[in-house]
Order: sequence, then C-alpha cells, then structure tokens
Amino acid sequence: MHNLEMIDILAPIEDDMRRMDAVLRRATGSVVPLVGEINQHIVGGGGKRLRPAVLLLAARACGYAGDEHLRLAAAVEAVHTATLLHDDVVDRSRLRRGRPTANQVWGNEASVLVGDFMYSRATQMIVESERLDIVAVLSTAANDIAEGEVVQLTNRHNPGLTEHQYFDVIRNKTARLFEASAQAGALIAHASKSRERALARYGVHLGNAFQLIDDALDFTGSVDAIGKNLGDDLADGKATLPLIHAMRESTHDEAEYIRQAIRKGSLDRLPDILSAIESTGAIEYTARLAAHESEQAIDALSALDESPFRASLAALARFAVQRDR
Repeated sequence: MHNLEMIDILAPIEDDMRRMDAVLRRATGSVVPLVGEINQHIVGGGGKRLRPAVLLLAARACGYAGDEHLRLAAAVEAVHTATLLHDDVVDRSRLRRGRPTANQVWGNEASVLVGDFMYSRATQMIVESERLDIVAVLSTAANDIAEGEVVQLTNRHNPGLTEHQYFDVIRNKTARLFEASAQAGALIAHASKSRERALARYGVHLGNAFQLIDDALDFTGSVDAIGKNLGDDLADGKATLPLIHAMRESTHDEAEYIRQAIRKGSLDRLPDILSAIESTGAIEYTARLAAHESEQAIDALSALDESPFRASLAALARFAVQRDR
C-alpha cells in the first residue's frame, strides 16, 4: 500500500491534518536560526504524521466538533520528532526517510538540544489544553518512551533477548505514543470510559503492528523503499524479532553467527544471516504476529459507532501490515 492510499485513508480528516500541520510549524518555530533549520529539516522532511492522525481520527470518531484537538495532535508529533532526533544520535543513524539525518548534517550536540526544545514545546502545547487528565496521559507516555529507549540501549548487543522482552521494548518505544494519542483523542471528546479504553487498546495494537513490520523491513526492504540501509538494526546490535526467531529455529552454527553479529554489531555475515532468516521463515513469522496485532486493533474499534473516522482507523491498522516501507 503506497502513499496515494494513505491520502485516501486520511481523507476524512484532510482539513484537520492541514490545520494541525500549520499549528505544528508555528509552534516549533524559534528566534534561534539553528532550531528553525533543524526543525524544518525534520518536520518538513516527509513522514506520515501517523500519531497525530490517530489522535484527530479518534477525537472525530467520538463525535468531537471543536478544534482543541489540533494543538494536542501537533504536540504528539513534536514528542515523536524529539524522539527521532534523539534516537538518530543514539543509533548513529545516517539516513531517515531517505535523507541525511539531522545529526549527520548538524552534529550530535545540535540534534540533542533541538530534541530537548521539541519536548519542552510539546509540553507547553499539552498544558495549554488545561485538561489535567490529558496532561497526565501524554506526559506519562513521554516518560515511558524515554524508559523504553533506555531499556533498548541496555539490551544492545544482547543476543539473549527473549521474545517477551522484545515485546516489552516495542510496547514502550513505539506502541505507547500511539496508545496515548488515541486515548487523548477520546478524552478531548469527553468519550465514555469504555470508548477511551477501547481506543487506548487500539493504539497499542496498531503501534505493535507498525514496529513489527518495521523490524521485518530492516531485512527485506531497500534503501529507496524504507529510507534507511538494510541491516541497520543489526549493525546497532539490536536483537529484533526476525533475529530472535531465526536464532531459535536455525541450526546451532547459524544461531551462533547471528549471536556474534548482534554482540559485535557487525554486518560481515549479513548474506548468511539473511539466508538463516529466510530458511527459518522469520519474516513470515514476524508478519503473522503483526497481522494478529492489526486484527486486535480493528476489533477494539467495535466500541465506536460506525463513521468515516472509525473506518479510517480500521484502514490504518490494515495499512500498518500491508506497506513495503
């Protein structure tokens, strides 16, 4: 599924997305030229704006008719942007969305500091909602994401990471912000507790599905399609699900050189590792779990009334597992 279909999925909130983007650009402007340059590079660098889209769709699906959700959606994207700036420094990434990362262009120090600026600006926007329940949901999520990143860092070069531990990592690192976005959309609309819980559940499963497919694409995509280099996660020493499954199901020798590659963060045996991934059906296994997450996300939406917004949330869950980037 490509970008044209993404445009179709988000058609019911096309105006909201356009206005949210304007709010985001205004809010992340700065009198400091370097802040503006880096923000323009990353905010203007494409990206699907999925997390704010989830918040906007959730709010509208719950009958919200105001425009306070625009600022909250912009805040969510600012949080996400901050995590990208920091992640790329931690991971020493050179490419994101097919373009040089901010740390490649301006250096680590500038990227970290502008990431801090984005976090603090997001906090300002969230507080402006004057809704303590929403402040609690989004600030707790931001904290959990930071903890998830630290856990991922401490597990780098650890070939003993279990599937259960892997899911704990992606729950905080990726799914948490989707969960908080969907929940904040319900809260701004004063939805019932049951709908709020259902949307939060939707967000978790949607985020899991996205991350699972991302981790599969790291071994099957191309730089043109996924915007980063093949095997980047392995080069960082990350034990993602395709590798965990391949180690579990492959021969002793194959498992050992996957373990060594994770320990060293080395791509020296990448062709052999790709072969082990293929022979053990690791990509298919990861895709199956992603499909299950997508189905659970769609199931959670049964708590909402039928509407174009609910249909778009369901389509987004299907998009998560059908994409090739």
